[in-house]
Amino acid sequence: MTSKKTGYLLGALAGAGVMAAAVAGAGVRLPQAHAGDQPHVIRASTSPIFAPPPGAPMSFSDIFDRVSPAVVSINVTTRVDANALRIPGLPFDIVPRAPDEDEEGAPPNGGRTEKGQPRLPTQQSAGSGFFISQDGYVVTNNHVVENAESIKVVLKDETELEGVVVGRDEATDLAVIKVKGRNGPFPFVNFENAAKPRVGDWVIAVGNPFGLGGTATAGIISAYGRDIGETFVDYIQIDAPINRGNSGGPTFDIYGRVIGVNTAIFSPSGGSVGIGFAIPAEVADQVTKQLISGRKIERGYIGATIQNFTTEMAEAQGMGEQRGAIVSDLTPGGPSQKAGLQAGDVIVSINGHTVRTSSELTREVAKARPGDVLRIEIIRDGKRRNVEVRSGTRPSERELAASAEAPDSENGGPGAQQAPRAPAVLGLSLAPLDAGLRSKLGLPANVKGAVVLGVDSNSDAGQKGLKTGDVIVRAGDAAVTTPQDVTAAVDAAKKAKRPSVLVGVFRGGRTLFLPLKID
Repeated sequence: MTSKKTGYLLGALAGAGVMAAAVAGAGVRLPQAHAGDQPHVIRASTSPIFAPPPGAPMSFSDIFDRVSPAVVSINVTTRVDANALRIPGLPFDIVPRAPDEDEEGAPPNGGRTEKGQPRLPTQQSAGSGFFISQDGYVVTNNHVVENAESIKVVLKDETELEGVVVGRDEATDLAVIKVKGRNGPFPFVNFENAAKPRVGDWVIAVGNPFGLGGTATAGIISAYGRDIGETFVDYIQIDAPINRGNSGGPTFDIYGRVIGVNTAIFSPSGGSVGIGFAIPAEVADQVTKQLISGRKIERGYIGATIQNFTTEMAEAQGMGEQRGAIVSDLTPGGPSQKAGLQAGDVIVSINGHTVRTSSELTREVAKARPGDVLRIEIIRDGKRRNVEVRSGTRPSERELAASAEAPDSENGGPGAQQAPRAPAVLGLSLAPLDAGLRSKLGLPANVKGAVVLGVDSNSDAGQKGLKTGDVIVRAGDAAVTTPQDVTAAVDAAKKAKRPSVLVGVFRGGRTLFLPLKID
């Protein structure tokens, strides 16, 4: 299942944004302020010392001293992405010259790969991690060690050890590495799965921001259940400052227990603005144990592309404030198609669990084992139905991304402009999808609908980004085969006194549903 989302700034190598989050184990209760109250002051022989309010720690130093030996810096060497050596507009790529074999210091094979291609230059990046066992297993982020050619783990005493990747999980952005070259025992910390601190409780983040290893920052839990576009994680939001290089480091509660793995930040500049995110301990603990054991991480899969069914969409369909996940596309031959799900179906529950967002649906499906039967409740044509889908095995994130890639249709071009236009509707000039337009736009044979030949920039459709070459494949509750079908859906919505019409727009190999205002 693929959920369509806007991206956040994920990742925090020294050179990318990071996010952290954490949960504190004890609540902090601040005293009530009253008019005329005086500051809580301890009188000393020289000047007054202001004490913290009851419940606040006097210092985090004892906690830091206890946990910091388990936190490490991770220095990674990777090859430069070949795309970074391309300059738009040039008819060639910038490829590093491979030195001749007789040059001083020349690498073997003249700096070329086994296939004879020039070997790309290397680059350095840094992240954070922490020991979770005395025999040298280290947790970090997948994006820290992905594509690494070499990994150096730097301990608190500045000892450098080689690290090897034990396992990675792209879906949760977690990875486990193991240090080599020295036997344990290593200092380690534990995940906290039982206690759940409250919003407002203290947390401490420790890591390697900007290469400054062993840096500690403190703050509070700002929120739980943040959805930042990563499918399988409800992130913890914290305001403890974390920056580039904190990725993969731990966030502790005030008892020194790991309650999150720092992963991303929300920042317009790449630096901390007090909005960081961490993977919750219960997720990290489960995934890392599977990686260490060598077990393949398998998740359920129903073969459907989904998006949030918003209140605006519900209004367009006359469904009140109904929330859920709307099916945009189906994988040919996939579990959903075999079970009879259709594009435009609104999924409202799965196995008895209410679904309010596409992320909730994806996480519930992921919990299933391949072969499990999923009982899905949908709304189709205004009526509730139940469909049973037998779960498949979710492909890797890389495979899903590759299957979703398709050339984006640009403006229809002269050939498209010659097609007969129907009267404008919803600010769109539409034409039937005939053989000439299908060929011109490179559309698959199974796509049926009305082609957009023009868009009124002042219309709601124009404001929401529709463009020439898009194909309207659904309008209201029905599939579209001609422009007249769109007009009929608009007329039906007007008769029902609805302010908008829900349309399915096919572009770049995928369908996206949008509510378009009638006026």
